[in-house]
Amino acid sequence: MADDEKAATEEAPKKGKKKLIMIIAIAVVLLGGGAGGYIMLKPSSATAEKEPEPGVVVPLDAITINLADGHYLKLKLSLQATAAAAEAPDGSKALDIAIDLYSNREMAELMSNAERERLKAELKEKIEKAYTVEKEKEIMDVYFTSFVIQ
Repeated sequence: MADDEKAATEEAPKKGKKKLIMIIAIAVVLLGGGAGGYIMLKPSSATAEKEPEPGVVVPLDAITINLADGHYLKLKLSLQATAAAAEAPDGSKALDIAIDLYSNREMAELMSNAERERLKAELKEKIEKAYTVEKEKEIMDVYFTSFVIQ
């Protein structure tokens, strides 16, 4: 009888180890499959916010803006409309925003490339916001076609 008890006690740990290995293997397969499915089915960031299709470029008339200390800026803009825009945008809002942004600035401030680029980005943001209708952007970019300081 001692031999039977000894054989039974040796088989019990083997069966317990096999069950544990099986449970771990199943958990790994399920977790791996779940992670793989999530990665394959999640929306990519590129499709979440897609850039609008470009439309017509609308050149605006040149304007003269008074700067500080008797200087002035002659500015000419073009607006890049989106294809979603129903018609070519009227530039009066964009020119008004530009006048408001650049008026009474120091000439030295506008001579700096970094500051000029920062102000252009701010101008673009304000114009895009002004020309957004029902969450549909009508303007996607702003171009300086003339920027003369005197």
